[in-house]
Amino acid sequence: MILDTDFVIQLVCMGTMLDATVDVPVPVETSKLQDADESFPGDKKITVVFVLGGPGSGKGTQCANIVQHFGFTHLSAGDLLRAEIKSGSENGTMIQNMIKEGKIVPSEVTIKLLQRAMRESGNDKFLIDGFPRNEENRAAFEEVTKIEPEFVLFFDCSEEEMQQRILGRNQGREDDNIETIRKRFKVFMESSLPVIEYYNSKGKVRKIDAGKPIEEVFEDVKEIFSPYSAQVA
Repeated sequence: MILDTDFVIQLVCMGTMLDATVDVPVPVETSKLQDADESFPGDKKITVVFVLGGPGSGKGTQCANIVQHFGFTHLSAGDLLRAEIKSGSENGTMIQNMIKEGKIVPSEVTIKLLQRAMRESGNDKFLIDGFPRNEENRAAFEEVTKIEPEFVLFFDCSEEEMQQRILGRNQGREDDNIETIRKRFKVFMESSLPVIEYYNSKGKVRKIDAGKPIEEVFEDVKEIFSPYSAQVA
């Protein structure tokens, strides 16, 4: 069975083996990535908010609202990987080859892309969407960047509601869609919830009831972001 592109990218972000026929995972040398200065100028304080939630939880919509009203820059790990592959760059070709060859993609690959995007944005406030996806991602991000998130914005939504939303916006064979969606739910529950639990133990999780209408969800989001409010709109 062929996995959909979003699900493959989700696995890549996790540093997951993509080809079940390969018995021994082959780590990739992150030194092969084109080097870049990932530091930030001066003593600039960087504010990072991790945005986590299951597929269909509405976090993408709310990230767009936060960008508009609070001046954050939205960075999606999956989008950055797709863009790098599409660019045809040396790094993009390397990532694409990792996927084809069933190699483990190290967290550092995604982290380097995030660092570069953060530096190039010129901003100091970031929403990092869909990363870290597991505990290894989390530990690697903090180790490489020396940045701890200000907090984790967790969009909590029932599996039934998320499934209805995804099926409502997708086309194609319903059985295939449901099968892929359930796999994505399973990955989220098994891999991402431990990250949320870790940050919850440190008092850093801000949980949103994402089952409500979009406008009501954003009212809750605004309360959380009001202390950071250099509002632009």
